[in-house]
Amino acid sequence: MEKIAIIGGGNLGSAIARGLVHTKACDPQMIHVTRRRAQLLAPLAGLGVITGSDNLEAVKSAKIVFLAVKPYQMKDLLAEISPAIAGDAVLISLATGIDNKTLLELSGGKNAVFRAMPNTAVAIGQSMTCLASLNATPDQDDKVKELFEQLGNVQFIPEELMAGATVLAACGIAFALRFIRAATQGGIEIGFGSELALKIASQTVKGAAHLLIEGGTHPEAEIDKVTTPRGITISGLNEMEHQGFSSSLIKGLMASYQKIENGSKQQK
Repeated sequence: MEKIAIIGGGNLGSAIARGLVHTKACDPQMIHVTRRRAQLLAPLAGLGVITGSDNLEAVKSAKIVFLAVKPYQMKDLLAEISPAIAGDAVLISLATGIDNKTLLELSGGKNAVFRAMPNTAVAIGQSMTCLASLNATPDQDDKVKELFEQLGNVQFIPEELMAGATVLAACGIAFALRFIRAATQGGIEIGFGSELALKIASQTVKGAAHLLIEGGTHPEAEIDKVTTPRGITISGLNEMEHQGFSSSLIKGLMASYQKIENGSKQQK
């Protein structure tokens, strides 16, 4: 079993480590996670994951190296660890706005580099992860794809779509959760206790997603099955649209996307 290093044990880096353990994708002792304040990694250490603050020790002999740091930290990090990275290791960046060409240059040009955009559901093996690679062999593409397939659904995409994937998949999980929160609050207002309202709203959203994923249908086709003439569902849907439900969601997606685009221009 190959060693996996995760440099940057923040929310996403830690979620990946938990997902690898949760899905039994690899032995916890083969995962080495670092962050400056290593004491914050105690929950992972409790799962058997190797933790610490020594980045060089983490990448030594690792065949997969996750770069889970902020974009502004990437240059200094790669300058630090590149000499210790094995030539056949693959580098997987989770940083927003840094393209693979830049990653390849910063890392010395010898390794396969990947940009990956999972979301925090990776911790339970239910992520939607988008990938783009550079300088990678077909076998390396397959290797990284197979790793993420154990953590959810995977899709290779053109690299120019990675900013959009960040918004739709990574930010998108927060947008979906905000819908569940709002539905829960509405449920409380019509008489349910908070825990029961949350359970009903969460399972309803899960069911809706599975209808599309497993049935391969369009959302409107499923909506048509629920809406009847002069019915209660169409009344609710129309009121939501009058209040800007769809347009506000689209505007939110575009606001997040524009922030990524502006940040990328500033880095250049």
